[in-house]
Amino acid sequence: MISDARVPLEHQQPYGTAYEQMLERVRYEGAYPTRERADEAVRLVLAGLGRQLAGDERVDLAACLPLEAARVLTAQIPDPRPLTGWAFVKDLATRTGASLATTRWDTGSVFSAVAAHAGPDLITRVLSQLPTGYALLFGRAELTPAA
Repeated sequence: MISDARVPLEHQQPYGTAYEQMLERVRYEGAYPTRERADEAVRLVLAGLGRQLAGDERVDLAACLPLEAARVLTAQIPDPRPLTGWAFVKDLATRTGASLATTRWDTGSVFSAVAAHAGPDLITRVLSQLPTGYALLFGRAELTPAA
């Protein structure tokens, strides 16, 4: 199991409709066999993102996510030195024991759903706050200024 959540799945409360729709999107995007597997990916990746993101972007992102997803994101204490995109994936893989490829897949699947909820303007703001490497995880080109 790759969940970073502390409450076992069988003891959690039923989800709201918005979160169910988010899980269904992640399940479809990630080609996961079950909604429970999609939920594990969402909880893992959003907890990780919550450790990387601070400030107004964190608050605004939480406000546009379903309540269950927002709780996972905001339950984490932001690290004062956020990880690069690749280090983020490696950190999640280390925490779960999953392969880098699986963790990268989970991250892209969840970030796709997050981007759909947040919209392009907020994702641009989020990416401007994070170190390099996150744009690709959100399905965007990683553009760097010309020297």
